[in-house]
Amino acid sequence: MQSNVGTASRISRRRKGVSLLAALGGCALVAASAMPAAAHGGGRDSQYVALGDSYTSGPFIPRQVDANCARSDHNYPSIVSGQLRVSQFKDVSCGGATTEHMWKPQGTNGPQLDAVGRNSDIVTVQIGGNDIGFGTIIGTCVQLAPTDPTGNPCQRHYGASGVDELSVTIAKTAPKIARVLEAVHDRAPHARVLLVGYPDLLPDDGSGCAPSVPFATRDFPYLRDTEKRLNLMLRLVARWNHAEYVDTYGPTIGHDMCKSPAVRWIEPLQPASPAAPAHPNAKGEEAMAGAVLNRLTHGRGGR
Repeated sequence: MQSNVGTASRISRRRKGVSLLAALGGCALVAASAMPAAAHGGGRDSQYVALGDSYTSGPFIPRQVDANCARSDHNYPSIVSGQLRVSQFKDVSCGGATTEHMWKPQGTNGPQLDAVGRNSDIVTVQIGGNDIGFGTIIGTCVQLAPTDPTGNPCQRHYGASGVDELSVTIAKTAPKIARVLEAVHDRAPHARVLLVGYPDLLPDDGSGCAPSVPFATRDFPYLRDTEKRLNLMLRLVARWNHAEYVDTYGPTIGHDMCKSPAVRWIEPLQPASPAAPAHPNAKGEEAMAGAVLNRLTHGRGGR
């Protein structure tokens, strides 16, 4: 009987995945409904596990505690753990991680899902950027910018077939994210599971800042919209897979990589503060920690 229930649940999730792809294809902005807060919100008896990629691990942010994964003890999971005063904290986030590394080792870092167990109370997951090839996208757009500095050569490149390649890739990544969340729920059935979105990387108003960030003028809004589509996908996958979405984009608007060093929370391609290019600096990690804590405390993180 239990096996039949599990099968029905998986079928239901697959049907929801089909609906997700349809929604993304139409770029429908669906507001996430408020989810009921689970029992676990941190505390001395809580166990917190953080999964994710380099936006979670915090490359080059002092103090680096894992060279293999470029993991900082001042990344947002460490800040959240300290604020909640959890009894057990496992941060297995790793730079360069994709959804595959939830099940596969990455150098000396074992499969990230191995850190999740039945006693896990809080699990944060931030993944997907590397699945869509974020680093390759940046490199491609930088290389194409000189061919049409005031135009949109990168957008034309990814839309050469008549369909935006990046939108398709984002849609294809959705089932991978859903599978990760399903695996987390299977391993930690009583945990609050938070899917963390990506912060605002480029000006939200669509303006550019070349040559500081060397993209073509009209590619700035294109790349901004691509990130928004990624975050929309994550929001929808969270909603339909019993996870809570954490919006880190909204709280970081105005602190993108085009801003001055004193204001920005995301470093440009030539960082002035300790951080990887196009990644959050220490202030950016603090901002993401605030968004996660807000969700855990108030039960509402995204709009």
